[in-house]
Amino acid sequence: MPLPTDIRPPFTRESAIAKVQAAEDAWNSRDPSQVAKAYSLNTHWRNRDQIFVGRESVEAFLTDKWSKELDYRLMKELWAFTDNRISVRFEYEWRNQSNEWFRTHGNEHWEFDDSGLMVRRDMSANDIAIHESDRIYHTK
Repeated sequence: MPLPTDIRPPFTRESAIAKVQAAEDAWNSRDPSQVAKAYSLNTHWRNRDQIFVGRESVEAFLTDKWSKELDYRLMKELWAFTDNRISVRFEYEWRNQSNEWFRTHGNEHWEFDDSGLMVRRDMSANDIAIHESDRIYHTK
């Protein structure tokens, strides 16, 4: 299974799909330090209403995220791509500490440097409350 940084621009349809799958696999590991390695040292992020810069900020963000979003399970789907950019549609399910379940729907736009590191990530998403019986993505 390739790491996200093993797949570098310029992207073809096949390599863009592989990049998206590698990112999905990495995020589903819920390992902030491993996931953060796919981003440049000075990566720029917008995640909903948060804007921050740097790989260390990404790792801190993910550590906090996965301490609150329990049993997180993600699906990413290629939406569009160019030479060094990819857009994805995603859904993920999670529960909070009160055992309430949610499905999050959103879009991400990614830009990569020549080494395959993500230099820019722009994400928008909405959370929808669901019943546990309505889940379609399950943790492994």
